[in-house]
Amino acid sequence: MANQDRWTLRLGVMLSLLAVALFPVYIVEAKAQAQSIDVDRAFESATRLHEAGDIEGAIRGYQAILASHPGRADVRSNLGVAYSRLGRYQEAIEQFKLALVPDDRNQTIRRNLALAYYKAALFSEAATELARFIAATPQGQAGRKEAILVLADCQVRLGEYKKVIELLSPLAESDPNNRTVGYLLGSAFVGDGEVQKGQELIDRVFRGEDSAEARLLIGSILLLADDAQAAIKELEPAIALNPKLPTLHAWYGRTLMRMGDPERAKSAFKSELADNPNDFDANLYLGILLKRDKGFDESLVYLTKAIHLRPRDSYARYHLGALYANVGKLTEARPLLEDVAKQFPDFVEARAVLANVYYRLNRKEDGDREQAAVKRLNSEQQSKQPGSQDGPSRSELVKPPAELSVPKPPQQ
Repeated sequence: MANQDRWTLRLGVMLSLLAVALFPVYIVEAKAQAQSIDVDRAFESATRLHEAGDIEGAIRGYQAILASHPGRADVRSNLGVAYSRLGRYQEAIEQFKLALVPDDRNQTIRRNLALAYYKAALFSEAATELARFIAATPQGQAGRKEAILVLADCQVRLGEYKKVIELLSPLAESDPNNRTVGYLLGSAFVGDGEVQKGQELIDRVFRGEDSAEARLLIGSILLLADDAQAAIKELEPAIALNPKLPTLHAWYGRTLMRMGDPERAKSAFKSELADNPNDFDANLYLGILLKRDKGFDESLVYLTKAIHLRPRDSYARYHLGALYANVGKLTEARPLLEDVAKQFPDFVEARAVLANVYYRLNRKEDGDREQAAVKRLNSEQQSKQPGSQDGPSRSELVKPPAELSVPKPPQQ
C-alpha cells in the first residue's frame, strides 16, 4: 500500500519545479508466509506504526524482526522506505539492495531503490535502476510514465541530453500538451545545442504565461545565446515572482558572472544552495569563483560536490584539477587533467594547466609535449581570427587561467 510520502519530481539543470509528476514510495503489507504467526503479527504491528507516521517505532519493529529472520525481503523493503522517510538514504539503499537478493524481480523494491539513489544525488545509479524498472514494466502500468520522467531528470543532471531527447520524444508526440514532458524535452534540446528547437517547444508549452518558470526558461535560453543583458531582464522578474524556484538563482548567478559581477554571482549561487544543495551549476560556478579569489579550502568543498553530482563532467573535472594544481596537490591534479585533455584535445586551458603540473612533477618530456600542443592550438586560434597577426602567444599560460570570464567547456 502506498504511504503518504510523495516524491516530487525536481527538474534538474535548466529546469524548475512542476508539481505534476508524483512518484510514490511503497511499503509492503504483511502477507502470510512460511514464518511463525508471531513474526507476521510483529510485521503487521510495525507496518501500522509506519502508516501512522511513527517511523522510528516502525524502524525498531522491522529491525527486531530482521534480527531473527534476516531473509525477510518484505521487512527489509519496508525498513528501506522508513529510512528514506527520514532522509537516511544510504541506509535505505543498503536495505533495498539486500531485499532484492532473494527477490530480484520485485519491481516495487527496485523502484524504491532507484528513488533512494535519486534522493541521495547518485543519479547514475538511479538511472540504471530506473531503466531496469521501465524495461520490466508494461506500457500503461502505474508508475511507468513517472519513472520515465525521473529517468529523464537523472539524464539531464548527468548532461546526457541526447538520451533525454530519445526517451521523451515519443511521449511528446502522444501528449503534446504535457507541461512536464515539454519542459524536460525543450530544456534537453537547449542543453544539446539545439536552442531554436528547444525554444520553439518551450514557447508552445508556455505560450502567453507570465510565470517564474516561463521566465526562467526564456532567460536561460537568452544566456546560452550569449545575451546576458536580455537574460537578466527575464531572471530578475522571475525571482520576484518565485524566489524559491529551483535552479533560478543558479541561472541568475551565471548571468551575473557573464556580466562581470562575481560578488553578486556568489551571493546568487549561495542562495540557490541554501534551498537546493544538490544544484550542479551552483556548486560548480561558486567553486570556480572561490578558486579565482584564492579561497581554495572553500572552493574544494563545492567543486568536490559538483564532481559527486556529475562524476563524468569534464568541465568540473578540469576546475577541480586546476584547484589541486593551485594548492600543490599534483598527484591528485594529474589524472583529472589528463582525462580532460584526452577527451577534449583542443581544450587549451586544460592542456596548459597539465603542462604546468608535468613540469612541477619533473616530467619534462610530458610537459614539453603539452606546451607544444598549447602553442599549436593558440596558433590555430589566432589564424582563424579576422586580421590576425603575430603577437604575444598564450603558450606561456602554464598556470590556471583567471576565471572571471570562465573559459567555455568544449561541447560534449
